[in-house]
Amino acid sequence: MSLLTNVMDHSLDDGYAEATARRESDGSAGMPRTLRAKLGLAAGLVLAALVVTVGAAQARIAAPVVAKEREELIDRIEAETSAADRLEDDVDELRAEVGERQRKALEEHGGEQGQLVALLSGATAVRGPGVKLMVDDAKDTEEGGGGPRESTSFSDTGRVRDRDMQRVVNGLWSSGAEAVAINGQRLTALSAIRAAGDAILVDNKPLVPPYTVLAVGDGQQLSTDFQDSADGQYLHVLQQNYLIRTSISDQEEIRLPAAPSLIVRTAEPLATGAGKDVANTGKGTS
Repeated sequence: MSLLTNVMDHSLDDGYAEATARRESDGSAGMPRTLRAKLGLAAGLVLAALVVTVGAAQARIAAPVVAKEREELIDRIEAETSAADRLEDDVDELRAEVGERQRKALEEHGGEQGQLVALLSGATAVRGPGVKLMVDDAKDTEEGGGGPRESTSFSDTGRVRDRDMQRVVNGLWSSGAEAVAINGQRLTALSAIRAAGDAILVDNKPLVPPYTVLAVGDGQQLSTDFQDSADGQYLHVLQQNYLIRTSISDQEEIRLPAAPSLIVRTAEPLATGAGKDVANTGKGTS
């Protein structure tokens, strides 16, 4: 009976009891570690799939909204572009109208010299004999040296610059040109030839080489006088030393457009007989 009683009281072997107690103490009791890892991986995959599914659903929901906003933005851009084009056309029409009225005013109030004043001011288109002068950059703009550009800080001496075109135009005026245009831009007493980076501007409008200068005048005489002038010699030096390409030829007929409307901010017409009074006061000749 003592044996049966011992078996009933100690049904679990002492070694098994010690192993169980050891697993409970280090937290390894329960399911195996590999099984827990697999369950954790499965849970992570399920969570990732859920996030992807939710994101895809939200993207599908938001896609029509984004597409609609994009179409609305494109429509706005096209509408504003069309409006800007219309305004630019209106400006061109108004500028042409102002120029036409200025020309008529010069002809009506200028008396016998009205047409001449309109011609000299560039307010009217002109035609007549003259010269055609072509000026272009050198093929290799790094070639050349010395001469009138020796002290310049620019290394690109083969490129035509604004001061070159200024001398060309001034030389044509002094040689007897009556009207001048560069690449179709009519020059007046208020015209300016300037540079903006590598571009040459005439009245703030950029020009692209080659530069075609048309001048109305006595063609053969104008050509000879210009080439013999200091400005003509300057252009010849640029051609020899810097390989800038130039050519000049007589033309039987040249047509030049009218200049854009002139805006005079300072000068005012004198009343009849006022010139003598101004002269007597010593003003007007400063």
